[in-house]
Amino acid sequence: MTDGYSKTNEPGIYAIGDVAGPPMLAHKAEHEGVVCIEAIKGLHPHPMNKLMIPGCTYCLPQIASVGLTEQAAKDKKIDIRVGRFPFVGNGKAIALGEDQGLVKVIFDKKTGQLLGAHMVGAEVTELIQGYVVAMNLETTEEELMRTIFPHPTLSEMMKEAVLDAYGHAITVIAVSAQLACECSSSAIGASGEAARSMEWFSVAIE
Repeated sequence: MTDGYSKTNEPGIYAIGDVAGPPMLAHKAEHEGVVCIEAIKGLHPHPMNKLMIPGCTYCLPQIASVGLTEQAAKDKKIDIRVGRFPFVGNGKAIALGEDQGLVKVIFDKKTGQLLGAHMVGAEVTELIQGYVVAMNLETTEEELMRTIFPHPTLSEMMKEAVLDAYGHAITVIAVSAQLACECSSSAIGASGEAARSMEWFSVAIE
């Protein structure tokens, strides 16, 4: 076992990387090394907080997450707000042909603290760092909602998910209406793409 500075219970012995325990990730080990050496040199670094370590899976689709899951927050008896936004509601994702995916965020209902974020879809391993920075800076939901995200980008989904958690989602309403029309068309001979998109959308709003 190690503490936030990679100290073990043996005086003078430090441990970093896989031997220090999960998550077994290269970027976690690198940061542990920096914190460890700075602590040894007496530079008073901030201790490692494992909840702030992003986890990325480079599969198809990509998966990325940071912080608590919805269930973990509930297990801690935290009153939460959850926001979701589907890739099919994002213009850049559609233009890239990558409209299948989801962004999900969990907030502390009382304080507005961002507790966790979970993403599935194209380039989410790049996007997750935005939430990691927000969590490290203790950014609240109000500050995130006031932040201007560039258009058209995949990152807009990150803001939309936050807005959804607080009942202020903009694009999701238009997406719902559009998909309803497309699925009606598919019933009379159109392609199955609309139905596939509606399936993702249903998952997103549950």
